Amino acid sequence: MEFFKELLTIFCTTAVLFGGGFCYFTFLFEQKGKKAVQFSCGSLPKEKVQEGYERYSSFFERGLDGKEMFSSDKVPAFVDTFYDLVTDIYEWGWGQSFHFSPSIRGKSNRDATRMHEEMAVNLLNVEPGARVLDAGCGVGGPMRAIATHSGANVVGITINEYQVERARAHNKKAGLDSLCEVACGNFLKMPFDDDSFDGAYSIEATCHAPKLEEVYGEIYRVLKPGSFYVSYEWVTTELYDSNDSEHVEIIRGIERGNALPGLRSYKDIAEIATKVGFEVVKERDLAKPPAEPWWTRLKMGRIAYWRNHVVVTVLSWLGIAPKGVVDVHDMLLVTADYLAKGGDTGIFTPMHMILCRKPD
Repeated sequence: MEFFKELLTIFCTTAVLFGGGFCYFTFLFEQKGKKAVQFSCGSLPKEKVQEGYERYSSFFERGLDGKEMFSSDKVPAFVDTFYDLVTDIYEWGWGQSFHFSPSIRGKSNRDATRMHEEMAVNLLNVEPGARVLDAGCGVGGPMRAIATHSGANVVGITINEYQVERARAHNKKAGLDSLCEVACGNFLKMPFDDDSFDGAYSIEATCHAPKLEEVYGEIYRVLKPGSFYVSYEWVTTELYDSNDSEHVEIIRGIERGNALPGLRSYKDIAEIATKVGFEVVKERDLAKPPAEPWWTRLKMGRIAYWRNHVVVTVLSWLGIAPKGVVDVHDMLLVTADYLAKGGDTGIFTPMHMILCRKPD
């Protein structure tokens, strides 16, 4: 039996190493005292991963039943559990920037992602040395690109302690820990002083807020008068029909697989920003033509995703990956299909951009 397991491990390693470079096996090893990407499922103990997944699924289903589960005091724990479960898988299969970007002909996915991030800070019109907030920073991919591009001092906040650990490690490895700072906290109640930032951005992050006005209000509070805030929002578009059962299924699939209390309509965003005091400077869907489709990356990666799923399944069977990781990865595979359908039908966009200004 042990010999058979060793053969499977060798086969799995070989398949991954020679599978086009999309995924690799370094997460199994220690490298110079630093842990590489591995299926640790964040701060969850290995034996608690399955329980965490079931708790996440149960929480969401109860929320769908309309039992007030998605209140502001309960959602942070829900989102925190989600990112414990998915952060390593996201890094392994997608990279350090947990968001989408329009495809750009002649450019790699990495370059397109970087350009999408740089555009956000360009809209803020900040000088080198400015203090900029990243509301919902994840493991800090956008933070590092933006700090490098602009010379700004970027302060990120994420609800998930494991993501803070990962972001700090990445910042140090990139030599950017002097420009990039990461705090663990709830962006609905941030531990920052009033009027303390020269600019702020959020990239596909505020969709986790149960009430958008709460996070927009907090960002408004910490911004200096005259400063700008830009957000890339996940929303339903003008093509979404709530009476179309297929449309409803797609949106609910996106919500279930991404820890979303409920997707908002594109029509709500500017209204909410104005409600908390912002002046709306610009608003448009960055996914619309002439932009190339953002969801082609999901479609083109299907073979790689299934290959990864085989790897995850084998690792779980070998006892290397925690029990429950297969369920999480399966959830993300299903979610990728719903996201691609949302893009194909045009009823969903992950990059409805709004640029706001806090009045002087």
